[in-house]
Amino acid sequence: MNKLVNQFLLFLKGIAMGAADVVPGVSGGTIAFITGIYETLLNSIKSVDLQALDYLKKFQIKALWEHINGTFLVVLFAGIATSFLSLSKVITYLLDTYPIQLWSFFFGLIVISALMVLREIKKWNVSVFIAIVLGAVIAYFITAAVPSETPDSPWFLFIVGAVAICAMILPGISGSFIVLLFGKYEYLMAALKERSIADILIFMAGCIVGILSFARVISWLFKKYHNLTIGVLSGFMIGALNKVWPWKETIKTYVDRHGEVKPLYEVNVLPNEYLVKTGIEPHFIEAIGFAAAGFLIVLFIDRLAAWLKKD
Repeated sequence: MNKLVNQFLLFLKGIAMGAADVVPGVSGGTIAFITGIYETLLNSIKSVDLQALDYLKKFQIKALWEHINGTFLVVLFAGIATSFLSLSKVITYLLDTYPIQLWSFFFGLIVISALMVLREIKKWNVSVFIAIVLGAVIAYFITAAVPSETPDSPWFLFIVGAVAICAMILPGISGSFIVLLFGKYEYLMAALKERSIADILIFMAGCIVGILSFARVISWLFKKYHNLTIGVLSGFMIGALNKVWPWKETIKTYVDRHGEVKPLYEVNVLPNEYLVKTGIEPHFIEAIGFAAAGFLIVLFIDRLAAWLKKD
């Protein structure tokens, strides 16, 4: 009975991780850390190695399952997948119906998350400041240079998945944040909502390759160059705020594969300019409220983490 209860709790932790990674700004890695499964998750991922491959070749399924902590991984990722599939419809609806409020919410999430990540820097020096500035500059120019339309080709979705999954296991930066940076957030939310199996499978294949190939590298960087890695991550988040600014003026458009007109190139504008140039209500007060809500949610998660550690 206790075993079933523990697996159910693990499933709920997976749902919480998935929910965090669907929203740009909150890290699934942070949730794993808060709920006490972060180290187990990293060790389970690292256990998918040559020894595991040898067990598979010899068809020693039981030994393979125990070696990779199979029950833990299956139950956890089932929870994550459940979150992705259930929340995608909500996110897609909100993006279409309340874009300013939703992007404001994301903006608040990312601002406070970046500040929380900066707090993890244990020793400040010139190198750390350079890392922060470098990360911010790189992210800003990427978000400014990458148009709203990025390739829908399988190879690009594969790369997005490979890079995004690495962010999921790092406290402080979410996988959906990386997807957002690559300009594929709305596309993948729609793919999940519409059950576009081909796109989902290609993205998942990228995730599998990414987590097996890069997880060890990222973990090594995190341990070996902790402060510099944190600096680059936080700078990356700060610079990418350019991407989630709620008020944008569309300069160029394109027609997607569904025949819908989508923005190709956008520029950020102030709320009053947004009203003048688009004729659409900027919902400034609501935007402030939603940004504050995102800010407070991350603060709550942080306080919860502190309470759990103390307990």
